[in-house]
Amino acid sequence: QVQLVESGGGLVQPGGSLRLSCAASGFTFRTYGLSWYRQAPGKEREMVAAISASGYSSNYKDSVKGRFTISRDNAKNTVYLQMNSLKPEDTAVYYCHVVLSGQGYWGQGTQVTISS
Repeated sequence: QVQLVESGGGLVQPGGSLRLSCAASGFTFRTYGLSWYRQAPGKEREMVAAISASGYSSNYKDSVKGRFTISRDNAKNTVYLQMNSLKPEDTAVYYCHVVLSGQGYWGQGTQVTISS
């Protein structure tokens, strides 16, 4: 079965960095694009970054452009989200997402908290 397992979240001060990982299994990882989403308390889930199957193409939510970088390692079936210059408004649960044959799959999420 499809599994997405996120890790790497935590509590960091404003201006700090975190690297999230999403380990995938149960599908042919290298043939699918993947995305990172986040959901803050009381807000809707929103897409943060997405990457193509090859890794050559990516796109970002405007507010994270220049600070976040999505990447993937198809040999390790893992997608990453490098987050720099973190702000309090980046606080949220971050989720990995993939769509397979029209069906969306989510990981359990990893909490990211930015606070001094």
